[in-house]
Amino acid sequence: MFTRTESFREYVSSYRAVTGLMFMMMIAFVINLFPLFPGNVLFYYGTGVNLYIAEGQWWRLITPIFLHGTFTHLLFNGFSLAIFGPALEKYLGSLKFSLFFLTTGILANIATYLLLPLTYTHVGASGAIFGILGFYLYLVLFHGSNFSTNERNTVYTLTGIAVIMTFIQPQINIVGHLAGLAAGFLTAPLYWRKKW
Repeated sequence: MFTRTESFREYVSSYRAVTGLMFMMMIAFVINLFPLFPGNVLFYYGTGVNLYIAEGQWWRLITPIFLHGTFTHLLFNGFSLAIFGPALEKYLGSLKFSLFFLTTGILANIATYLLLPLTYTHVGASGAIFGILGFYLYLVLFHGSNFSTNERNTVYTLTGIAVIMTFIQPQINIVGHLAGLAAGFLTAPLYWRKKW
């Protein structure tokens, strides 16, 4: 399910949504690394700042999904999307996958806004990526007959490791991760169809 055997060209043409999302994250990082606009404008206006959201800057519930503070942060989230995203995009189709990804990311950011202090700031696509894991968790728990024992165990293991790492690693938006996982799990039935 998560093994990729396509060439780069096949991957790009087969998984347009995953590729597009990764490209947007990389472009945003490069623009921040080599500012094309003064004052790191993407981070200035795009970082999730709870205080500014409270003042009406609602777009900050969306823009943090595409911003990453370090190359390691971008690499980890990009790699996770590249591995976990294709099977779900193939199942949902590019448009629905994009909608699901953005919805779970936004819901994770809303939870961050509601549950963390106004001084809290955050960036990253982790909430949306945890949403993907939540979708897989829903599938193997409620429609497990569509998957092999190995596939089910892989989903359980990856989800467990991701949750454990959330509490171990420093400077992690725990609320965003867990809310993204819950959002993916709870909204998955809206996208479910019998054929996997």
